[in-house]
Amino acid sequence: MADGPDIARIATLIGDPARARMLTALMAGHALTASELAVEAGITRQTASGHIARLREGGLVSTARQGRHHYIRLSGSDVAETLEALMEIVDRRGPTRTRPGPKEPEMRHARICYDHLAGALGVQLHDRLIEIGHLTADLTPTPPGLTAFDALGIDIPALQRARRPLCRACLDWSERRTHLAGGLGAALFTAFEDRAWIRRVSGTRIVEIRNPAALYEWLL
Repeated sequence: MADGPDIARIATLIGDPARARMLTALMAGHALTASELAVEAGITRQTASGHIARLREGGLVSTARQGRHHYIRLSGSDVAETLEALMEIVDRRGPTRTRPGPKEPEMRHARICYDHLAGALGVQLHDRLIEIGHLTADLTPTPPGLTAFDALGIDIPALQRARRPLCRACLDWSERRTHLAGGLGAALFTAFEDRAWIRRVSGTRIVEIRNPAALYEWLL
């Protein structure tokens, strides 16, 4: 048997329908309880607990206790980016199950992918940052970019010292192009949210643009 990453084990964990629904629910970036994940997956809490244990052992989720509850979240942005890439493959092959109609256009326009902006708006942000010279084609901040990010309160040197990559290209499942992930992608989402330029729709991954004039002015 050849040595290498155990892809089959991770694929098996993600491939179970109930676990896939639980992981998708966690892509909104919020920690959820076992009971909440059970509702998302349409299974009992006891069954959900077993799935959570397997996902934790596989390194896909982490748990933390607070008071009487254990909260579950994705173990990192790399897990969310992997799930997003898998969704792109599924979307390319065509839907295999019915999707909710009204939310579909909104999800495709702007949504959160764990902690960064995705959808058409996320791809537009990625492309525009390169077009106006804030990032190079390989996603390295330029001097004008450093100034622009600093104006938003984003400390690029601090992000560069973190273990997480500063910038990563994350394949967008609905646009089939890349949006900006990594430390900078997360910092930009937080900066936009703190300024009320965008807002997460409660209970969903949908992101609404609250102040398009301010957002697009910053991107000029």
